[in-house]
Amino acid sequence: MKTNKRSLFCLYLLKLMTLVLVMMLQSCGSGGSETAEDEPGSGSETSEDNISRNPLKDVYFGDTHVHTGWSFDAGLDGATLSPTDAYRFAIGEEVTSNTGTKTRLKRPYDWFLISDHSDGMGTINEVIGGNAEMMENEILKRWNEAFASGEESAAADAKSEVINLQSTGKLPQQIMDPKWMNTAWNKTIDAAEAFYRPGEFTTFTAYEWTVNADGGDNLHRNIIYKEGGDQARDILPLTTFETEDTKKLWEWMASYEEKTGDKLLAIPHNGNMSNGRMYEEQQFDGSPMTREWAEMRVKYERLMELFQYKGQSEAHPYLSPDDEFADYELWDRGNLVLKPKESKDDYRYEYYREGLKSGMRIEQEIGVNPFMYGSNSGTDTHTGLSSVEESEFYGKFKTVEPNNTERWKFPLINGNNDAYMGWEMAASGIMGVWAESNTREDIWEAMYRRETFSTSGPRMKIRFFGGFGFNDSNLGAEMVQSGYDGGVAMGSIIQGGSDGAPISFLIQAQKDPEGANLDRVQVIKGWVDANGVTQEKIFEVAWYGDRDLDAQGKLAPIGNTVDMTTGEYTNDIGDSEFTLSWTDPEFDPALPAFYYVRVLEIPTPRWTLFDKLRHNLDLPDEVPLVHQERGVSSPIWYKP
Repeated sequence: MKTNKRSLFCLYLLKLMTLVLVMMLQSCGSGGSETAEDEPGSGSETSEDNISRNPLKDVYFGDTHVHTGWSFDAGLDGATLSPTDAYRFAIGEEVTSNTGTKTRLKRPYDWFLISDHSDGMGTINEVIGGNAEMMENEILKRWNEAFASGEESAAADAKSEVINLQSTGKLPQQIMDPKWMNTAWNKTIDAAEAFYRPGEFTTFTAYEWTVNADGGDNLHRNIIYKEGGDQARDILPLTTFETEDTKKLWEWMASYEEKTGDKLLAIPHNGNMSNGRMYEEQQFDGSPMTREWAEMRVKYERLMELFQYKGQSEAHPYLSPDDEFADYELWDRGNLVLKPKESKDDYRYEYYREGLKSGMRIEQEIGVNPFMYGSNSGTDTHTGLSSVEESEFYGKFKTVEPNNTERWKFPLINGNNDAYMGWEMAASGIMGVWAESNTREDIWEAMYRRETFSTSGPRMKIRFFGGFGFNDSNLGAEMVQSGYDGGVAMGSIIQGGSDGAPISFLIQAQKDPEGANLDRVQVIKGWVDANGVTQEKIFEVAWYGDRDLDAQGKLAPIGNTVDMTTGEYTNDIGDSEFTLSWTDPEFDPALPAFYYVRVLEIPTPRWTLFDKLRHNLDLPDEVPLVHQERGVSSPIWYKP
């Protein structure tokens, strides 16, 4: 798409001036009451101490993976929105996008955070603005010129080069000077504090530690502070210039907690672009796993990202050939710079289900399961706009926002003679947490105990309890109370039962009240057999209509109501809710196992169908137009 260079440059200047003004207002307002009413959350009489709490818990939806124009790659691609802009969008206020479109989130979030990259945090504006110190470096000078040119392809190429150089440890040293990070980090904290309204809207201090090992193997972690605020100001975020070793990250987290009294949580990035390293069965430096190493991992890493704009990592057809839904939104051609995988066996160390199985096997060897991950999802937006609505999808980067009418074929990431194209983006994902209140204390603790589920975008609700002796008599109005009283919630461990009773579960799945009906509910089981070999099986436990299971335990497709000429669908098929008890018919009390719930919606339009109709596009057959969105609970682990 051709763009007017003068218009782009003027728009950038306007946004930069607005950003500076917002920063000044935040600085003035943080120390006194005169401007308190100007900032959301500040001046509020509400505190966590006087918030009413529900012991049976409510669900709260949010995004744990959000970049603004303050992340170097996002800013160089053209993003200008600040953390303040991102928070305003998250609470439902109208903002102007990076390409000049006024937009508003259809449904505000309950909680939110900004996770800009720690590497180069706060330096992009210096590069764009032509800071003399930055312009001494030829690479930074070239990036400055690429941005100033107003050419979208030049900005996108520069962004891809940033990823390549960061992946190989060759980023110019100028952008890693702590003096730039210090200012940006404090302003990020200021924004989180300004928008925090206990009981109404919760924010967290956060950043992304961005390890691209061995030339692009994605081992990123989003670091989330429980309290944040003043505790976080004196210790700058960890960067990959200091270390790329995940054990060193956990040690940094432990040191921070000891010094401040705060608590930290690390959420690993979607593992599908790690080239076989996210669940590798060794330490980062190649040395063997130890019990101490595994204990640190399971202490600080409680959740794993499953759905985001760059696809999903719940399961893969190569690893789960009997799973007919494992081919959803695959990004599996290589790492972040599209360096190819050495072999298909690398998939084994990238996908959640396989990692859960491997963790149980490893526990039998070293005494600790290092991969006890709950279910998390976040967008990984690099626009400041966290959008998962298919009809209002703003894309991963500024260069693929909706005003690019042919964004479906715009190169999103380039490398190694291959590229991920715009149509491969997924409008995903979101996480639901079951917490006693909408406060930092309760939502962070819910994440830590893994009482979470995540979806590809819809705000469906999933509850999952496990125990011994659950049956249909536990359903009804008291189901949740029965679940807590007689068993454990998702994310927890069940120890061996008594008298050989089989393990049983209470499951509830409710549709997004503004979305599509549900097709089915599945229980995914993984276990370690008597020979020490991991196994898996998918159980269809509830579904719509009079379909019958075939000899292989499969269901016929539910059907499809999507009108390809309008992008509309109907809820004439599917159910709005499934509530059931289920007992594992193949339970062996001697074998360790895990169980998690997967819920599938009926087919609905993908964002590419809306773009096709909106812009009268002729799309090739490889571009998917309809999909089945889904939700995945955290597991319940059984230990003999």
